Amino acid sequence: MRYRQLTTGTLALGVILLIDVLRVWLPGIITIFGQAASTPAELMGAFALGWFVLALGAPAVVRRVGARPVTVVAAVLLAVARLALTATPGGRTQLWLATAGLLAGLVWLVGVAADTDRPVPGLALGFAVNAALHAVLDTVDLVWRGDWLAWLLSSVAVVLFVLGTAQRGTRADGVTGTGGVRAWLLAGPTLLLAAMVALSPALARTGMSYLVAGDGVARSPLFGLAPVPVAVAGFLCTALTRPPRGWSRAYGPVALLAGAVLFALDRGDLLLPAILLAAVGLGACLALTDDASGPDSDASDTANASDASSDRAARRGYAVAAGMLVFALGAVGYYSAYDLGYPNAAVPVVVAGLVAVVAFAARPVVHRLPGPFPPLRAAAAVTALALLAPVLADDIPVASNRDGPPERLTVVAYNIRMGFGLDGRFDLPGLAEVVDRQRPDVVLLSEVDRAWLLNGGHDTLDLLAGRLGMPYVFGPAADPVWGDAVLSRWPMRDPRSLPLPAVGAPTGAQALAVTLDLGDGVRTAVVSTHLQPPPGRGPVVQARAVADFATRYAAGRPLVVAGDLNTEPGDEAYAEFTDAGLADAFAAARPLATSPADDPRQQIDHIFVSPGLTPGDPVAPRSTASDHLPVAVTLTLPPR
Repeated sequence: MRYRQLTTGTLALGVILLIDVLRVWLPGIITIFGQAASTPAELMGAFALGWFVLALGAPAVVRRVGARPVTVVAAVLLAVARLALTATPGGRTQLWLATAGLLAGLVWLVGVAADTDRPVPGLALGFAVNAALHAVLDTVDLVWRGDWLAWLLSSVAVVLFVLGTAQRGTRADGVTGTGGVRAWLLAGPTLLLAAMVALSPALARTGMSYLVAGDGVARSPLFGLAPVPVAVAGFLCTALTRPPRGWSRAYGPVALLAGAVLFALDRGDLLLPAILLAAVGLGACLALTDDASGPDSDASDTANASDASSDRAARRGYAVAAGMLVFALGAVGYYSAYDLGYPNAAVPVVVAGLVAVVAFAARPVVHRLPGPFPPLRAAAAVTALALLAPVLADDIPVASNRDGPPERLTVVAYNIRMGFGLDGRFDLPGLAEVVDRQRPDVVLLSEVDRAWLLNGGHDTLDLLAGRLGMPYVFGPAADPVWGDAVLSRWPMRDPRSLPLPAVGAPTGAQALAVTLDLGDGVRTAVVSTHLQPPPGRGPVVQARAVADFATRYAAGRPLVVAGDLNTEPGDEAYAEFTDAGLADAFAAARPLATSPADDPRQQIDHIFVSPGLTPGDPVAPRSTASDHLPVAVTLTLPPR
């Protein structure tokens, strides 16, 4: 029993550390290797997949050298890389440290698989604890925090992980059981589905915002994180308890497929049921593969037993390596669609189908060994951890914190690049500081990511709104968790969103309109958008659609249209706004370049205003918290 407890605990810790590394490595492919969208998507995909393909050679190394030395060395390298990522200044150093940590983590998994025939308890606890911690940390990983508490918790985790790996050794009988191949094969697909859907705190918060905020305005994070403990409890309870027999075993695969289908429908109001169904189904599918078979029946023949054990160890090693390759293929296949422009809704459904088929095809458990931890106690402990998230969350104000009506409005428009700075680090403090320095009344954000695994699974909008103390309205574009937003110190009414014609552009675009209630019946219309031009062409059609939508929505009221418009003064798309009667708020300050942030050459971020609004103090303050500079202007309202 002590061996199984040590194995489960160490495996769970290793999974937590590996996911931490992945949350740094995946965004690094886009923000560092991707060179601000100048690197072809195909090359980025090849870079990502190459390391998982390389890991397919690890089982051969384990078979030649032995599982124990490979596992210990890989565990040390994973631990060192994980700690070093907290201290790295970003850039290519960060990318290569994360890559080294990823490869070490993959090799470590192969080594652990060699003599672990029952990985389900450890995998399930690792996924669940990581999700609970991510919720408690408000979806910002310890890697990005860098304070003394983050260093302390990270150091404790890596020390326990390395010590557990070193002390674990091998089984006392020297022979592992015959099971584990199916469970190890599902490690990668389960990780993908858990991080994308079933156990994503950011997705849960976003899903709740669609259900709770009927007027589109953000409510307290207390509500947003409420589904996380339910999902974690459902996942752990089904993963760690004995599954039913017969056809009733199908409830897990069916629930998982149903959750994946709901997620693939790209509807915000379906995110919450998708999460809960996927969490329960994913745990049940893992439980079906936990066969807990005993040692080989021919163990009396030492030579035969050793050979058979070595063969099965190799199969488990190849199974986990292949499963992690499925993780990479699924992640690359899903997220590269937003660069290459092909449908990706089938990806989570196909991966869920693979998990469901493998799980249902597993032979029924007849004499299942007891788990290393009592299932209900383990589920209760991790769920209690997840419950801390809504308790520790801060409220975001939902009403005006200014006396009104005002004479002036300060407007800021900013493409925040999912929250990642030019150095590739998640830089919420930098974003909040450059915006707050302008003392804004209204903030319009582009490239807002609220849960993408590719970008680390953060709810960047909610986090930034909390730092600024401003409620928000979100406009989904590419899918329910990617788009644009408006933050305001004044109450926002009547939110409307218009999907823009794709015209060959790979990523979806929209225009989000809200009405600011400035008091005493004074109202101003604000429209946030991010135009996505097709390859080699300007966003003329989209610009025309936004200008028409904005002027109709404003209906004669003062109007502000702003965002990353991907067009420069004098271009045809730029003229669509001026032809609609809108004025360039930065006309007097031209040229005012905003991209790239470290060497601005392009004037593509704009604020347009209707007649009657008088712009003043135009500025594009310097910052490297994104690959764009923010633009800000103070607007004098027409006299009442």
